[in-house]
Amino acid sequence: MDTLNIGLIGTGDIAPAYIEGCAPFDIIDIVACADILPDKARAFAATYGLEALSVDDLLARPDIDIVINATVPAAHAEVSLQIIKAGKHAYSEKPLAANRAEAQSLMAATEGAGLRLGCAPDAFLGGGNQTARNALDSGAIGRPIAATAFFLARGPESWHPNPDIFYQRGGGPLLDMGPYFLTALVNLLGPVTRVSGAARMTFPERIATSEKHMGRALPVEVNTHVAGALEFADGAIATIITSFDIWGHHLPPLEIHGSEGSLSVRKPNMFDGDVQLLQAGSREWADVPLTHTINIGRGAGVADMAYAIQSGRSHRASGDLAFHVLDIMCALEESAAQGRHITIQSTVERPQPLPAGLPDGELDE
Repeated sequence: MDTLNIGLIGTGDIAPAYIEGCAPFDIIDIVACADILPDKARAFAATYGLEALSVDDLLARPDIDIVINATVPAAHAEVSLQIIKAGKHAYSEKPLAANRAEAQSLMAATEGAGLRLGCAPDAFLGGGNQTARNALDSGAIGRPIAATAFFLARGPESWHPNPDIFYQRGGGPLLDMGPYFLTALVNLLGPVTRVSGAARMTFPERIATSEKHMGRALPVEVNTHVAGALEFADGAIATIITSFDIWGHHLPPLEIHGSEGSLSVRKPNMFDGDVQLLQAGSREWADVPLTHTINIGRGAGVADMAYAIQSGRSHRASGDLAFHVLDIMCALEESAAQGRHITIQSTVERPQPLPAGLPDGELDE
């Protein structure tokens, strides 16, 4: 297949992960970058051997096929819409948008233009998550009954170089970390049909403790602890908690429980990770041998979209998947505010699993 050229808008903290994660795939080549701060783009370009352009010039460049949107969360929908209007395929950082209305406008524009929209996270394509999918699909735990997903931490103000965005519109533990866990759940169990949530903004102000921002006050605009119950179309029920208010815990990140056993996915938000299986009648968890490579990283979703563009198949880290996850997250917040169950209006098919045993740097057989 031909190599598709990639442009990158946003050269912040996540951008280097795309450089590293896209590099193993011959089907894509990041050639240019842009940032709202031109000096930042030039420095990034010099570090990684790219061409630094303005956003307008990057979008006007005729040989760029896909543009990665690695801007701050509140700008995701606006920048992705710019990409689509420029006639490029768009691949956004998560979340797809800060709310449903923005996401729906973006998806309508994408469909009208006949282009592709992709979105992180693509960690569900990693070895741990795909091994869990393979075990579940092979019947290792029988019929899925329940699941638990927990992300509990103190928040990024102690270490992140730009902590403000995590407490502004489009941020918070649910929209920041929820996409990893919800995407993993949808990949394993399929679409969600109804949710019930509870949420709180525990501290209206956070104090940064990193060396760069020590003592600076961070106003909080979003809920910082969100808990919810998810009902899946296939009948399974999941419990999810995402929090920036917790000092420590012993809860497992992700488990799927079925009629014949349980699966433990140790790192659902990472591309590697161990998977363990407890089968009915046993008291011991056993390691599940990896069926898929862990030599994969952020950017795999971009590469998969490039394969799909050329072959005509559906891409896995799709706009439809990201919208369904966003719909679930918005519904959890609405349920908490309104004190009632919320029916999920969107749906999506489970992404096709990756073939087992693929060589590194390939996503199609």
